[in-house]
Amino acid sequence: MKAIFHKTYRPNEVEITKFVNQFDTMGKPFGKIGRNAIRLFDFEGKIINIKSFKIPNIFNQIAYGLFRKSKARRSFEYANILLDLGIGTPHPIAYFERSKMGLFKNSFYVSEHFECDLTYRELIHNTDYPDYENILRAFTRFTFKLHENGVNFLDHSPGNTLIKKTSNGYEFYLVDLNRMAFGAMDFNQRMKNFAKLTKFESMVEIMSDEYAQLIDVPYAQVFDKMWYYNRRFWGKRERKERVKALLLGR
Repeated sequence: MKAIFHKTYRPNEVEITKFVNQFDTMGKPFGKIGRNAIRLFDFEGKIINIKSFKIPNIFNQIAYGLFRKSKARRSFEYANILLDLGIGTPHPIAYFERSKMGLFKNSFYVSEHFECDLTYRELIHNTDYPDYENILRAFTRFTFKLHENGVNFLDHSPGNTLIKKTSNGYEFYLVDLNRMAFGAMDFNQRMKNFAKLTKFESMVEIMSDEYAQLIDVPYAQVFDKMWYYNRRFWGKRERKERVKALLLGR
């Protein structure tokens, strides 16, 4: 099994590798069990977060083995890029890749666990959340910072930004990092990046107002384009769900 560690954690390779090797029997499950699994481990007064990515299909086993970077490797490398840019993310520790007979099998991304106060999702479900609009505007400024630094977070969705309350306001930390693109972003790419966050027009109105001030573009132009990509994304998603329901006889 291949393992690459952040320089800060190289002295701890043996202990952390043990956690990975015994992932299924050690640690505490965290979050919903889906395609991938996360478990938490106590280590020298810290909590270590290990994400296990599922074994891909045979075609991707070949692809990851030959020329594609694994999700764990991308998560690790992108986390380091974000930190170099001054963008918040839980500190990366290592990534592991397991292969067998020339085929890629699975991978693990290891990071420091981060305890947040809320995620963007809380704002969707509770418009009466304390300081609601200020948090939403601060989140928009954070997204603008991503864009200005050429970070296109392709999984910019409700659960993937952790929010921490501080005495100075709010801090934001990205998670689920394996899908990102880097480079200058034009206006359309910036507006499209908001599409997955919410289906509620009122939230788009607030984000559009804040972003328009930051980018110095008229509000109507920002809102129209942001709302266009929003409707296109959610419309496509809803059509898929209807087709799926019909096929399953629901």
